[in-house]
Amino acid sequence: MDWKPYEHNVKYYETDQMAIVHHSNYIRWFEEARIDWLEQVGIPYPEMERRGIIIPVLGVSAEYRTMTRFGETVRIYPKLVKYNGVRMEVSYQVRNAETNELRCTGTTAHCFLNRDYHPVVLKRLAPDYDAVFRAVYEACQQQK
Repeated sequence: MDWKPYEHNVKYYETDQMAIVHHSNYIRWFEEARIDWLEQVGIPYPEMERRGIIIPVLGVSAEYRTMTRFGETVRIYPKLVKYNGVRMEVSYQVRNAETNELRCTGTTAHCFLNRDYHPVVLKRLAPDYDAVFRAVYEACQQQK
C-alpha cells in the first residue's frame, strides 16, 4: 500500500510575531494530512460520517525540531502506528519539501464512535473499513 505525503504551503497568517509558524498550526496540519491520507487509502471522512462513524481526537502531541517560515512548503507524512478496531494512533513527520529537513514530529490518538457518541468496533459496524485499516497498519509496520 502506498500513499503520497500531504503538502501544505505555509500561509502568512500561520506565522507569529517572530515570523515563524505558530505551534498550534502543526496540529491543524496533522488533521489536514490525516483527512487526506484517509481519502487516499479509500476511507473518505465524509463517507465515514454518512455511515455514522466519527473519529474524535483523544490526545495529541507535537515536538518542534526546527522552525518553519512563511512561503515554505512542507510535506506531512502520516503513519498508522496503532490500531485495534476501537482505537488508533497516527504519527506524523513534517518536513521541508525542498530540503527534507525535519520540522516537527507528533502523534494523534483516536477512537471510533457512532452518532450517539458510543464506542464502536469497526469489525462489526464497518468490516470494510476495518479491513482497510488493518492492511494500512500492516503496511506501516513493514516500513519500520
